[in-house]
Amino acid sequence: MTTRVTIFDYGAGNLHSLAKALAVPGVDVVVQPDPRAALDTDALILPGVGAFSPAAERLGDAAGEMRDRILNGLPTLGICLGMQLLFDRSDEGPGAGLGVVPGRVRKLTAARVPHIGWNTVEMIENRAAPQPPSIAYFANSYVCEPQETRMVVAYTTHEQDRFASMVAVARAIGVQFHPEKSSAPGLSFVRDFVREVAR
Repeated sequence: MTTRVTIFDYGAGNLHSLAKALAVPGVDVVVQPDPRAALDTDALILPGVGAFSPAAERLGDAAGEMRDRILNGLPTLGICLGMQLLFDRSDEGPGAGLGVVPGRVRKLTAARVPHIGWNTVEMIENRAAPQPPSIAYFANSYVCEPQETRMVVAYTTHEQDRFASMVAVARAIGVQFHPEKSSAPGLSFVRDFVREVAR
């Protein structure tokens, strides 16, 4: 049986490396620019390329439907910007996120912004979620600030700024890092997500 995995395309950036990471036997990967059509899938990927406002605009009036599907159990992986879209809003610019995770997206308070390169992902004990790579690749200027810490699975610290680098709610996971750029452990994380969907 084939598992359908859909990458929602905001129209910003090359999604080739992510599609390649997801392309394992038994998985059919589709890149879909229509947010409603993207919901006709076994798993949804919100990729990590672009800016918050244009991506939120691409969701349009399909945002409520996407939010409901995610909260009702559609397996979803939000990467970097995709994680930020799971939240209510962003200081980066106007537009509403999906509101799957209550909270906002704020700018990093560190002196060196953007935060680019390898950093540690510190998983919280006893949180039921896939194991993230212990070290992952980041490329971000903004970070997520959830209202409820119970949704946080892992933290990362850049200079003195500690932020949520992984959240989980329903069957949705948001990661601030780029697993598709995080070498073998990152690829394993993505493929574990897909295998869990296929069960």
